[in-house]
Amino acid sequence: MLRRFSADFAIFSMAVDALMVMIGLRLAVYLRPFMDEWFSFVRPIVSPPIIEQALYPLFAIFWVLVLLLFSVYDGKRSFRFVDEMKNLTNGSVMATVAIAGFLYLTFREYSRIMYFSFSLITFFLMLLTRIIFRVGFRLRSQQGGAKRRILILGAGLVGKRVAEQISQYLTDGLELVGFLDDDPLKQGNPLILGPIYRAEAIIQQKGIDEVILALPSRTWSRISSLVAKLHELPLRIWVVPDYYTLALYRAQIDELAGIPLIDLRAPALSEYQRLAKRLFDLIFTLLIMPLLLPVMGCIALAIKFDSHGPVLFRQMRVGENGRLFQMFKFRTMVDGADRMQPMIEWVDNRGHIHQDKRRPDPRITRIGRILRRTSLDELPQVFNVLRGEMSLVGPRPEMPHLVEQYEPWQRRRFAVPQGITGWWQINGRSDKPMHEHTEDDLYYIQNYSLWLDIVILFNTILAVIRRKGAY
Repeated sequence: MLRRFSADFAIFSMAVDALMVMIGLRLAVYLRPFMDEWFSFVRPIVSPPIIEQALYPLFAIFWVLVLLLFSVYDGKRSFRFVDEMKNLTNGSVMATVAIAGFLYLTFREYSRIMYFSFSLITFFLMLLTRIIFRVGFRLRSQQGGAKRRILILGAGLVGKRVAEQISQYLTDGLELVGFLDDDPLKQGNPLILGPIYRAEAIIQQKGIDEVILALPSRTWSRISSLVAKLHELPLRIWVVPDYYTLALYRAQIDELAGIPLIDLRAPALSEYQRLAKRLFDLIFTLLIMPLLLPVMGCIALAIKFDSHGPVLFRQMRVGENGRLFQMFKFRTMVDGADRMQPMIEWVDNRGHIHQDKRRPDPRITRIGRILRRTSLDELPQVFNVLRGEMSLVGPRPEMPHLVEQYEPWQRRRFAVPQGITGWWQINGRSDKPMHEHTEDDLYYIQNYSLWLDIVILFNTILAVIRRKGAY
């Protein structure tokens, strides 16, 4: 019986994918004569085209090799369905482009619409097989089939967080058997199977497949001797260092000079997401610049005629990973407004400083009031975007003296590029207090996608038009 994360299942998946490629090519060849009836731009033909037989296995082998490079057959990197679909999509696109290049240099007479349909059919056949596999494994798991039985050593904060993560994948072949912990106050919990010194006996008794060590770092000497004993048993051993609770957003293993290290400030966005976000920022900003520049020129003249002082206001803000940068805005206050800052601040009983954005603010100029109402004072931040200091969408960059008062959990908002607009701006904007901004920012980070950025930009335009929460 195939196990989902075994090498045999990976090889089986590769064979099934190779078969799907050949079936997809055959179906595309068969359907080609009918395509002129479905698409008016397709040149009609009478009979199916003749394809070199050698291309069937050649396409299959090449496609599978490309998927192999994109970690499609790596169970750990394709554990979640969304991750597997992302890897499959990226690999299939690359395989399609590469095979198209091969055909261009060799068999240029083949129909382009046929090749395009072959690629789509193959992708959806592979997608269908993966859905079938996942449903099958899930049904087998629910019926008492083979599962990876997991035991957690340590029922503290780290161990509980690990258990919460595992509980999200119980239907995917994982089974949390319980915990081992030496704390006598925890022994009444049915999930606590006993003290840690009985680990070997309980592992053999319960048929444990994998052990996760979630013990405090102060017990490293004990962990070393425990691991030495567990190595004698046929199971996998994982260590979750409690340092990951110090991470701003997530921690990940990396190397520096060949030394394995734990990055406590690992970025929340993958390299692919970061690249897509940066490309979107640059393309969108450059496209709207011809429209913005005349408007910004008129605003600059209005500010100059309205009051004494510079047109632009530069202020130090905290960016991604806590880096400081100068954020640009149109000046909306009288020159020297910084000296009037205490007029709009108040201190709570814990000594924390808060801004009271009451109306009217005596520091704001006549033009400044209009600019704030319409949010046009934010336009110069497109130059921060072009410089790579900000993004169009992201958590709002905060002032350093306010960041100094942040709780550790609030600093997670700096795990992504800070933005001109964000999730909280379209869900209340300045009407909401500061601590609720952070919760909205964390929601954005956890649910990030390029489509979410587009939705936020569109809703920001609507919020500005309605003048909701801006003052």
